[in-house]
Amino acid sequence: MARYTGAVCKLCRREGQKLFLKGDRCYTGKCAIDRRSYAPGQHGQGRKKPSEYNIQLRAKQLARRYYGLSESQFHKYFTIAERKQGVTGENLLRLCESRLDNVVYLLGWGASRAESRQLVTHGHFLVNGKKVDIPSCLLRAGDVVSIKEKSRDSEKIKRLVEASASRPVPAWLDLNRDAYEGKILSLPEREQIAAPVEEHLIVEFYSK
Repeated sequence: MARYTGAVCKLCRREGQKLFLKGDRCYTGKCAIDRRSYAPGQHGQGRKKPSEYNIQLRAKQLARRYYGLSESQFHKYFTIAERKQGVTGENLLRLCESRLDNVVYLLGWGASRAESRQLVTHGHFLVNGKKVDIPSCLLRAGDVVSIKEKSRDSEKIKRLVEASASRPVPAWLDLNRDAYEGKILSLPEREQIAAPVEEHLIVEFYSK
């Protein structure tokens, strides 16, 4: 599967807001959005008023980049969300939030979603006691994610766990720092999702 390998700070600048793609750097004065808040490229500072289509496209791209998903993955989630009962846009965000790599990030075990995805791929986590190395694995209410006992001795994992002490955990997750595990209490409601996304614009984009 193709994956974006360019400068991720350009993605934040293109969407006009922080997507927190570089972990701790995003909270410092080195953040590209703070230094150059306009879009990248030769015409970044002189863009015209966007069309309705462009506004919808940017909303879709922002959400896709926020969660680090390919176009095919994101569209697949939209198709699933459309078939579920309830509001399609909220269903879409709920699916993105319940990915294993995103839950690992929210629990504080990765400085960014990209790093969390890499750690999952390397097999550092268990789901309900079984090793899972697929970042796109969708979790359900009641699932328990834990750090593999062998991985707890890793210096990198130790640093991440220590750093997570100062990071808040969403109310739909329960983190037991001493046991190195987190439980999904329930799938998140819209007000519990921090993604800076206008999901109704994404629904409008795909509905054309």
